[in-house]
Amino acid sequence: MTVPREMPEKWPRVRGPGRAEEERRVRANAREYNEKFQYASNCIKTSKYNIVTFLPVNLFEQFQEVANTYFLFLLILQLIPQISSLSWFTTIVPLVLVLTITAVKDATDDYFRHKSDNQVNNRQSQVLIGGVLRQEQWMNVRVGDIIKLENNQFVAADLLLLCSSEPHGLCYIETAELDGETNMKVRQAIPVTSELGDTSKLARFDGEVICEPPNNKLDKFGGTLYWKENKYPLSNQNMLLRGCVLRNTEWCFGLVIFAGPDTKLMQNSGRTKFKRTSIDRLMNTLVLWIFGFLVCMGVILAIGNAIWEHEVGVCFQIYLPWDEGVHSAFFSGFLSFWSYIIILNTVVPISLYVSVEVIRLGHSYFINWDKKMYCAKRRTPAEARTTTLNEELGQVEYIFSDKTGTLTQNIMVFSKCSVNGHSYGDVQDVLGHKAELGERPEPVDFSFNPLADPRFQFWDPSLLEAVKLGDPHVHEFFRLLSLCHTVMSEEKSEGELYYKAQSPDEGALVTAARNFGFVFRSRTPKTITVHELGRAITYQLLAILDFNNIRKRMSVIVRSPEGKIRLYCKGADTILLERLHPVNQDLTNVTTDHLNEYAGEGLRTLVLAYKDLEESYYEDWSERLHRAGSAPEAREDRLARLYDEVEHDMMLLGATAIEDKLQQGVPETIAILTLANIKIWVLTGDKQETAVNIGYSCKMLTDDMTEVFVVTGHTVLEVREELRKAREKMMDASRSMGNGFSYQEKLSSSKLTSVLEAIAGEYALVINGHSLAHALEADMEVEFLETACACKAVICCRVTPLQKAQVVELVKKYKKAVTLAIGDGANDVSMIKTAHIGCGHQRAGGHPAVLASDYSFSQFKFLQRLLLVHGRWSYLRMCKFLCYFFYKNFAFTMVHFWFGFFCGFSAQTVYDQYFITLYNIVYTSLPVLAMGVFDQDVPEQREHGVSPSCTRPGQLNLLFNKREFFICIAQGIYTSVLMFFIPYGVFADATRDDGAQLADYQSFAVTVATSLVIVVSVQIGLDTGFWTAINHFFIWGSLAAYFAILFAMQHSDGLFQMFPNQFRFVGNAQNTLAQPTVWLTIALTTVVCIMPVVAFRFLKLDLKPELSDTVRYTQLVRKKQKTQHRCMRRVGRAGSRRSGYAFSHQEGFGELIMSGKNMRLSSLALSSFAARPSAGWIETLRKKKGSDSSAAGSPSAAPDKTLKV
Repeated sequence: MTVPREMPEKWPRVRGPGRAEEERRVRANAREYNEKFQYASNCIKTSKYNIVTFLPVNLFEQFQEVANTYFLFLLILQLIPQISSLSWFTTIVPLVLVLTITAVKDATDDYFRHKSDNQVNNRQSQVLIGGVLRQEQWMNVRVGDIIKLENNQFVAADLLLLCSSEPHGLCYIETAELDGETNMKVRQAIPVTSELGDTSKLARFDGEVICEPPNNKLDKFGGTLYWKENKYPLSNQNMLLRGCVLRNTEWCFGLVIFAGPDTKLMQNSGRTKFKRTSIDRLMNTLVLWIFGFLVCMGVILAIGNAIWEHEVGVCFQIYLPWDEGVHSAFFSGFLSFWSYIIILNTVVPISLYVSVEVIRLGHSYFINWDKKMYCAKRRTPAEARTTTLNEELGQVEYIFSDKTGTLTQNIMVFSKCSVNGHSYGDVQDVLGHKAELGERPEPVDFSFNPLADPRFQFWDPSLLEAVKLGDPHVHEFFRLLSLCHTVMSEEKSEGELYYKAQSPDEGALVTAARNFGFVFRSRTPKTITVHELGRAITYQLLAILDFNNIRKRMSVIVRSPEGKIRLYCKGADTILLERLHPVNQDLTNVTTDHLNEYAGEGLRTLVLAYKDLEESYYEDWSERLHRAGSAPEAREDRLARLYDEVEHDMMLLGATAIEDKLQQGVPETIAILTLANIKIWVLTGDKQETAVNIGYSCKMLTDDMTEVFVVTGHTVLEVREELRKAREKMMDASRSMGNGFSYQEKLSSSKLTSVLEAIAGEYALVINGHSLAHALEADMEVEFLETACACKAVICCRVTPLQKAQVVELVKKYKKAVTLAIGDGANDVSMIKTAHIGCGHQRAGGHPAVLASDYSFSQFKFLQRLLLVHGRWSYLRMCKFLCYFFYKNFAFTMVHFWFGFFCGFSAQTVYDQYFITLYNIVYTSLPVLAMGVFDQDVPEQREHGVSPSCTRPGQLNLLFNKREFFICIAQGIYTSVLMFFIPYGVFADATRDDGAQLADYQSFAVTVATSLVIVVSVQIGLDTGFWTAINHFFIWGSLAAYFAILFAMQHSDGLFQMFPNQFRFVGNAQNTLAQPTVWLTIALTTVVCIMPVVAFRFLKLDLKPELSDTVRYTQLVRKKQKTQHRCMRRVGRAGSRRSGYAFSHQEGFGELIMSGKNMRLSSLALSSFAARPSAGWIETLRKKKGSDSSAAGSPSAAPDKTLKV
């Protein structure tokens, strides 16, 4: 092979291995040549560890937790005998337990990531090696290899399409994993390689590609193919990207350009991020504060020890000598400091972190076991794929959702239509009246038509009756639908038709015409054959006036067998209604009413029109069209002017209404989440009109909104100006309503608290991908975010996967709010990884999103339950758990601090060492775990449907923050003071029943310990809002366990005789607790500690109740009243919205059909249509306004006859 000497100026030369890649050189069938560039292999890796790195990397990550480092430091201190008052095993055992539990959890998560990677890497692909096709695993595919793909296979790497089974090197692909769109797209090999159809020719192919380096731009590719002394430009139309699926093409061959992590899909997927909740971050800060507090207490007690030893202890050296090595009071104080650090470390016991992990694990199992989040149709339960983020579900403020496959099912259904002023499609009862909601009679019977699609359903028999009665308007209506399209037809056997539609909505329209007797049968570049009510008619196809985003319409010009030339047009109502003949005014008014009704129900509408053309005019127009099509310059503009010329003064036929079926419960879910003050942004790769239609369907956008701003600027200045105008309109509206806001153009980026967020009125923002690229630039991102956050709904269209992640990151950066992203495809992975919480939508083909997610479920409506039930409860439980845990441990530990002033600061513990060991493990662990796992403030049925605003405390982080923490430790310190000084004061003068002195160290220790266990048990009883049998068993069982262990350990002579140094309190429990004075002291201490808490909560409930208190009160009141069931009827609204063009269409198919390049029928069935489920009827929200009206310009192309069945 000879490569021309001149190199493309666009691509600089390749740098050596190990340096940044500035261009890519790939030579076909030359592995040795390509390997010298050290390109990435096709093996992907999403896991974090391997066998060698797991232990060091995982331990490094775990010791980034401040608490783990803190406990490791304490363990080291406890190994020094001079300062240790407690055995070393009291720290090392729980520390190893925590590290082990976390490591096992991390290893399990990574195991599933390895399993997923292996599943993908071990997929089989056919690679051309040595002129023979061999089965190779994906991970063994290399850059420069030629691989063969077959129908319905995933593309293994980014390929340059060389040839295919279709004419002219065409192939069809589905890009749902990349941009969320399930409509087919066309890719074409360059002509010079499209003839390399067999393996022998491909084995001799030695072309070299020089192209751009790996990047994340899905819609752009630039490069050049050098072969046989020639060079050929390459574009994105020649590329098959990893993640695409080959459709309706038997086979194709491609040259691997990018592999593995260099593919555009993986370049867009982002890195796996270690996610931590805000509570985790706060706990790290609090641990540092507590450690500082611990050091302060140690310093105070150490100073006290040094002073006491210097002033008092020196007098007792004879029988209380200093320990060996201690020669001064100062050094004694120094050792005392470390001893108190060990004794007082229980202010943050390691059991806290064990308990947190156990609670989170319990919450995760509740999600997994929730039958209300189980999809019976797919037999898939919800799955919590992480255990660390549950409480943050109750703090979500922003949801970023994909559209296709997440909000919608991407199933288009022909739902209603308007023909000559008559509206069809409402469900009729047996008497011919409009059926009530919930009533559904039998669908229309299409058995008269042997070519009908059995999956198609329609519920209004009057439309079929009009066809059978020969209504010329209805006939012309369906004739237009059967002719004006770019669908390809395939007939595998007689009468078994399969349609290859570029978009599902166009397929729905052609299928509707097919069932009503106007069957599109076949086409050639110059003809279309339609079976009209059983009679085959072939129309001459004269021209296709193709669709594009500016025209928002498409037309065909056909010649009937009678020689009449007619233009058929369908398009957006906002475009077509302006191009009608004035004689249509009355019919236009009626049809407009129907359009408003359909749009109000969220249906996607199209207007249909036709125009008869004179032969002489058409000949002249056709000649001008030919000259414009071959013009070297301004070709598109010339064609647009000619299209616009002929598409005027048309006659109105009617309108269609297609339902893009939403998933069940989407509008209701969005409404309830909005009531919970959760803002929902839709980020979709789909076109603007489609996204806006879905926005109306799911009630994100409504006609009641003050204004919907659409940002479509192509330059930085245009986008900035459109955003500025939107903000000014919102501010002007607020001023006009007397809100008195003062507009500020600039805003502090550190804290985005714009007055715009408090404006009057409801607004929405729709922005396109090219505009969003400018809006996300550093100097404009704050303006964009300010404008977007002032709107109730935000829809971003035509966005790339990377832009989705950038929008999420922008909100995280400035709003400091918890974000959640939900998607179903590989194009959503980057967004899912970037958000605080990522949710994967379980569906066929949704595997990558699920693998990257933290939670997965199969229906969007389950998100409501995940956030408002599981999320809110998890946050509530975790906050109550932490508050109580810090309280009980400060109450327990601070007693040592007060005791230090009465024991010569000698680091003597108040309690028996076994009580210290068992306090957090046995006596108080299970009750707080039960509260953390089972507690509720509002019962589920209330929370799920009535009180979404109960999530507000979580969003504002009100239940556990620095203020609440200080309140908890203040209560704990208050309890410790009473716990120590009340028994101390009583014991000072108390005597036993026999007159002996009651005051001794061991009796005092047992009294304080018993008081402590009772007080904290009563306190958790007050804190528990939802009692279960488990709560009762754990609380009262823990008290019983305390007394059982107390008497067992302190009443056993055997234990004392075996371990005299370990069991020093023999018989003390019986002697102490037998005294009435002791029980009166315990009772007094309990009452004094608990009564202020009870009084405060009573006054707060009476004077300043929280929302959850109000909901509980309402529930109690309603329980006493007899439930009245009222039948609510939903009432629709008069819509004024104009629907956008309903097609998910792209330009170019018309030209492709007229060229005849794709006319050889493939033997493959259209799998997407073969698998389409039955169409359904959407319940109407209002009564139709249909009124009979005669329309001018009756069509005459169809004979007026009656079909005899």
